[in-house]
Amino acid sequence: MPYRPPLVPYETFVADPPDLPVRAPGEDGAALVGRAELVAADPHGVTVKATLSDGASTVVRVDAAGDGVIRVRLADDPQARGRAARAAPLVHPGAHPATVTVADGRVRVDAGALVAELGLDPWHLEFRAPDGRLLLAQDRGVRDISGRRRTLPFGRSTVDGATVAWHESFTAPGDERFVGFGEKFTPLDKRGQRALMWNFDAFGGESDRSHKNVPFYLSNRGYGVLVDSGLPVQFDVCQSTHSSVQILVPDELLDYYVLAGPTPAEVLDRFDGLTGRPYLPPRWAFGAWISSGFFPDTQQRVLERARLIRERGIPCDVLHLDCYWQVAGRWSELRWDAEAFPDPDGMLRTLAEQGFRVCLWMNPYLMTGSPLYAEAAEAGYFLRHPDGGTYVADVWHGSYPASAIVDFTNPAAVEWFTGLLRPLLAQGVAVFKTDFAEGVPADALAHNGMTGVELHNVYALLFNDVVAAVTEEVAGHRTVWARSSYLGGQRHSAQWSGDVNATWPGMASTLRGGLSHGLSGVPFWSHDTGGFHGTPDPDLYVRWAQFGALSPLVRLHGTTSRLPWDFPAEAERHAVAALRLRYRLMPYLWSTAARAARTGVPMMRALLVDTPDDPTAWATDLQYRLGPDLLVAPVLDPSGVRDVYLPAGDDWIDAATGERHVGGRHLRIRVPLHRMPLYVRHGALLPLVDPAGTVGDGPFRDVTLACFGAVGGRTVVHDVDGDTEIEAVRDGTELRVQTRGPLQVGQLVLAGVGDAGLPARSLLNGEAVAVRSVPGLVPDAG
Repeated sequence: MPYRPPLVPYETFVADPPDLPVRAPGEDGAALVGRAELVAADPHGVTVKATLSDGASTVVRVDAAGDGVIRVRLADDPQARGRAARAAPLVHPGAHPATVTVADGRVRVDAGALVAELGLDPWHLEFRAPDGRLLLAQDRGVRDISGRRRTLPFGRSTVDGATVAWHESFTAPGDERFVGFGEKFTPLDKRGQRALMWNFDAFGGESDRSHKNVPFYLSNRGYGVLVDSGLPVQFDVCQSTHSSVQILVPDELLDYYVLAGPTPAEVLDRFDGLTGRPYLPPRWAFGAWISSGFFPDTQQRVLERARLIRERGIPCDVLHLDCYWQVAGRWSELRWDAEAFPDPDGMLRTLAEQGFRVCLWMNPYLMTGSPLYAEAAEAGYFLRHPDGGTYVADVWHGSYPASAIVDFTNPAAVEWFTGLLRPLLAQGVAVFKTDFAEGVPADALAHNGMTGVELHNVYALLFNDVVAAVTEEVAGHRTVWARSSYLGGQRHSAQWSGDVNATWPGMASTLRGGLSHGLSGVPFWSHDTGGFHGTPDPDLYVRWAQFGALSPLVRLHGTTSRLPWDFPAEAERHAVAALRLRYRLMPYLWSTAARAARTGVPMMRALLVDTPDDPTAWATDLQYRLGPDLLVAPVLDPSGVRDVYLPAGDDWIDAATGERHVGGRHLRIRVPLHRMPLYVRHGALLPLVDPAGTVGDGPFRDVTLACFGAVGGRTVVHDVDGDTEIEAVRDGTELRVQTRGPLQVGQLVLAGVGDAGLPARSLLNGEAVAVRSVPGLVPDAG
């Protein structure tokens, strides 16, 4: 259960997790692995019979699941699997050869980039790098001066003879840092926190409640740990005791993987190998999404918004229609409100002619006031109470009528649900916003026999799988706009941070959530630009628009209007300028996205991804790199003042002024409202295009290559017609740029170069070209 602060009303949620038992003083129900004997060794690993401290025995399996990946299983039944796997497997390990050696009561399982060393009597397990460096070791367990057990090492805990949880503990050196666990809005380094793997409505996105949990973390010591369970796993990250990470798994077994690095990028690549590669959305999805907002809407208003967006020159690819395209009080029956939208076919045709795609809001619930409810309930399409009745739950937290929850374990319910979506896609709708899905109550029952506890986390995966599949069937892509997710959810792109508060602190916690989620294997993430709940003041709106424009994806949405022209003219001008900068950077952003889909390295990433050997990078969580070459530091305070850390190993060029700074240092800066702290890596080659109203589907044309520093460098630009390698070589006073691939580079621009550093001659593909020298990436003008 999440921490409940004293004297504050507890946040009502229909689907709180069950509590694990709390021990009475002197009670000890933990049975720990004390010794083991080898049962079998094979080309992949070993099986051992473990003796527990209560005299019982169990089975431990340690084997290779990939190069640099070792799996550890502790169970009474060697064939046991996690209870959530009844819906769908979360991890997909492959058989991988290992070198197994046994000598003097010790066993060594060598998986290439990672080695497990087992001591049998007494039992102990360590993980080492190939050079022998210790990465991770089990905590043997200690008792304090009063005799109380401080940690729960490798073993299980029982109540009245029944196992309630399996557990593992690892020793944590005092300087070790831990990141990941999904979209967590708390400080990036999770040391001192307790991460509960249970999807919640996050209620503002400013606490440890998360829509998207991923039972995985990265360490600055060069490894990752992944737990294969869909149940409410708890990670006590040096909270109960500073010296130990404890993992509690209330499932049929303990099943975890240790993933070698040594870099975070390599760990994430191995993570994707086990759980699936991220889905790359179509290119139009990287344009701006502009929402109707969460308030009543009509066809006339939609068409008027579209007209003004184009007339005012605001870049936009997707118009989002939130809940009120349906009849209020009947959500989510997936039918147009005929009174508010009398001609959706004509509206969709008009919007397509204007270059817009249309996104519709929906969720997996159905209010009982819908005409569809009675028949669907009779057919058994919803989750049930234990007595067999339809489970009608307060999934809207009292704000709107109670709803039934579609049961996606029932094939007939899936067919019924997709039958509601398919006509909308055929009508011309491009994509769905898949909202909610955190509300499966613990005591619900599903068609396939799963309990609500077993289904709760993985329900979001089933929901998004269904919507993605029917979208691909009709529209040719698998894009969704999802609020909740779980392990393996990187196959559902995109995801956004939910209903964050429209405040300055809310923007900061949103940024932390995005960085945390990126380090959990999800590269395509966004947020409600301007904040969701409340109305941002004009300065906050501008600063959030700047942050949104330089996020992996961008959508303007809230409980009140986020349309630029509904703010003062100055705010509109600055917000639109930020969107135009995004569209200008589109070749760079798309290339970064393509690499993220191939490697799992997030687009928007904490500094530690690119500079893992820089200790300050692991402690910096309110700025980020957008791809390898841009450093973004959103302004998070109305003063316009903030501290910026420039990562070590590179020099950085102010994108507005062209001023060059040495990396590995902090700056305290004050920036006017029209500017956002943005720095470009010295030596970067950025492909740019003139901003247009939409992203466009064809290859990038009339590309300008900005050479920052006019020095040597390399990059690869990904495009729909293939990849282009670009190399710049500085030879004395001559700069030579060579492209190899289909990209058409029309001109060169030299940025951040003083007079003394300008080349006397510049060549593009062997031909002398005239170049422009500019201070930076964006003009420093209000």
